[in-house]
Amino acid sequence: MKGAAMKNAMSIDVEDYFQVSAFAAHIRREDWDSLPCRVERNVDVILGLLDEADARATFFTLGWIAERHPQVVRRIVDNGHELASHGYGHQRASELTPEQFRDDVTRAKRILEDLGGVAVRGYRAPSFSINRSNWWAVEELENAGYDYSSSIYPVKHDHYGMPDAPRFPHRPNGAGGILELPPTTVPLWGRNLPAAGGGWFRLLPYQVSRWMLQRVNSEDRAPCMFYFHPWEVDAEQPRQRGIPAKTRFRHYVNLQRMPGRLRQLLNDFEWDRVDRVFLAEQ
Repeated sequence: MKGAAMKNAMSIDVEDYFQVSAFAAHIRREDWDSLPCRVERNVDVILGLLDEADARATFFTLGWIAERHPQVVRRIVDNGHELASHGYGHQRASELTPEQFRDDVTRAKRILEDLGGVAVRGYRAPSFSINRSNWWAVEELENAGYDYSSSIYPVKHDHYGMPDAPRFPHRPNGAGGILELPPTTVPLWGRNLPAAGGGWFRLLPYQVSRWMLQRVNSEDRAPCMFYFHPWEVDAEQPRQRGIPAKTRFRHYVNLQRMPGRLRQLLNDFEWDRVDRVFLAEQ
């Protein structure tokens, strides 16, 4: 299917299983350092899958992870992938003050650039947590020196989303401002359906995701933005007790199938780094 197909952007949000927003009420932040970290092993699995498919990707990496696992940063860069920022401590932008957000994104950028030896141009907010309630975050990212963001998801979701936001690349603050690159959606039944990865990619049959991505490439004539997390390729991760059934289902559904589905996805489409897919003509 690849041939002369359109190139799409593959992205990975580098965080560990105990840092996901859905677990925030159940795992204390001060306990993170005492929990078994799986991110190095999982990033190596992902690097192997990308190498098999001769694909490149963008790794939106937490500064917290980079400080404790600098070898992960070096492997990402050494393998030809783009290093980008997921902030420092995986706190939702909507839960921070402007000053706290500024510290978080500048601290992460500095750490990643020092360890990776490359410029960090991109940022993704944890849980796509930029919306109209914290629009100041867009200007903060511009001031911090980021060229693009992928933080506004044009969907309706119980934890995030801005359904009326543009589906395709745009500059929220006008010409000359930061470029926003939304995760891919498909309009159906009067609403935007998520087509960019995450739990829906694990839950729905693979053919559904493939159809949605193909539709954006063919009908919209636009590249897709796909994302997933290292913990999603790790069915052996420690299981959390005492979490709500809905949260448990969302986090653990079909983890064992994820590596195979990713392998199929990488073979069915052309994939490259976010900067090369979206910024080359900017």
